[in-house]
Amino acid sequence: MPRIRCYYEDCIFLEEGYCSAAVVELDPNEGCLTYKPAGEFLNETDDADEWDDDLIVEELGDDDLWDEDDF
Repeated sequence: MPRIRCYYEDCIFLEEGYCSAAVVELDPNEGCLTYKPAGEFLNETDDADEWDDDLIVEELGDDDLWDEDDF
């Protein structure tokens, strides 16, 4: 399997100077389209976790999951 030498120092896929992404997409004009800065990735993950928590609270609300007639 070929190894891709990477010069982005803050990419989340960087491992010992080589790209560890399963799939790499390169564009002649834009460069590496797989590149994700570590700081940017962490912010996206944090936002997603907060959104999921909000969704769960909205779905459950204060309503009971079971009707009293079910027992």
